[in-house]
Amino acid sequence: MRNHELQVSLFSGTLPIKLQDRGEGGPTFLLLHGGAGPSSMAELAEGLAKAARVLVPTHPGFAGTVRPERIARVDDLVLTYLALLDILDVSDVVLVGNSFGGWLAAEMALRGSRRVASVALLNAVGIDTGSQARAIVDPTSVPPEGRLALSFHDPARFAARLASSESAKHMPDNQRALRVYAGEPFMHDPTLHARLGQLSVASLVVWGESDRIVDLEYGRRYAASMPGSVFKPVSGAGHFPQIERADEVIQLLTAFARSAPITSSPAKSSE
Repeated sequence: MRNHELQVSLFSGTLPIKLQDRGEGGPTFLLLHGGAGPSSMAELAEGLAKAARVLVPTHPGFAGTVRPERIARVDDLVLTYLALLDILDVSDVVLVGNSFGGWLAAEMALRGSRRVASVALLNAVGIDTGSQARAIVDPTSVPPEGRLALSFHDPARFAARLASSESAKHMPDNQRALRVYAGEPFMHDPTLHARLGQLSVASLVVWGESDRIVDLEYGRRYAASMPGSVFKPVSGAGHFPQIERADEVIQLLTAFARSAPITSSPAKSSE
């Protein structure tokens, strides 16, 4: 089974992208991580790679990688990853994004690339909350123990997945890079909710019910913005359902990619 760690040079060799390329056969998944870095997608990548090809890039500026000054916006990353798909010459790609990575996946799906077949969002950010009285919670504004409570259904059991010495070493740089890409307005584009009505590929929204950063209603709002989107709440999970309920998320994504009958009317839950 393929299991490579590569560095792919984009834009005439001016932008190196660190990339994990795993598995083979079946569909191709592009996994886009959030502020926690690529380690937050490791278990998901391992599970999906048993029956698919899985690509996991590291956003420039994360996990010790270099971020050129010109790569500073969500659109810059969107164009970067669309170029990556071209360089790798892959097709029928399922975009999968968690948190900030979900925002990237949604924007990529809107670009109409012939290489993209569908998009799946895991507790994504990127749209507004729909109310001035509600805001996306900034986890860096609370103490570390508070962040765990915001992010996990069961912090005592699962927080260690993001607390390795390697992850901790890179977390300050990760957070700085995240602020550059998506700092103001905080973690969203006010125009994205309306633009998602133009989405022309299949979409799946998977949401950890215990998320206190972007709650379940925010997830429903996301699903409602995309024509025909399927909404799947996941109990016993917070902001990282791919960590707390890895097996369930892998099953959902595998079925979705293979066009299994996961169907519902727009914004309807299958609870």
